[in-house]
Amino acid sequence: MHEKTPTTNAMRQLTRQKITFQTKVYQPDEDDLSGLNVAGQIGLGAEQVFKTLVAKGDRTGYLTCGLPVDKAVDLKKLAQVSGNKRVELIPTKDLLPVTGYVRGGCSPIGMKKKFAYYLDETVVLQTEVAISAGIKGCQVLLAPDDLIQATEAILCDILMDQ
Repeated sequence: MHEKTPTTNAMRQLTRQKITFQTKVYQPDEDDLSGLNVAGQIGLGAEQVFKTLVAKGDRTGYLTCGLPVDKAVDLKKLAQVSGNKRVELIPTKDLLPVTGYVRGGCSPIGMKKKFAYYLDETVVLQTEVAISAGIKGCQVLLAPDDLIQATEAILCDILMDQ
């Protein structure tokens, strides 16, 4: 691991679970926190970099989902697979108190509390994927099966039809 890479809760949890991962450090741009910018900086395709979104269901409460950075989540599909009538993405201001993470550094691993994680099924088409390491400026690269194992992900189709 690179000397200047801080160890995050996500990395500690992966290490505890004996899951192999690498880190990629990049320069976060406060004016462009988009996943496409991150993908370009770490040299991966948008289909390999998965963003983490946090939502609240009318029945289940908070839940998280992961999908490629160039795609949009279909909230109706997410509601259906999560057993809700309706889900809404939480306001950015609620991200830190709910998860312990900030926008641009939200990881599905190592949140304050474990929430159900609905991972788009396209993840299995990749040999390696990147997720936030839990801070802006650092991504964790790992095998899709390891991400599924580490998060106890529920694989499903949650993408907006393009």
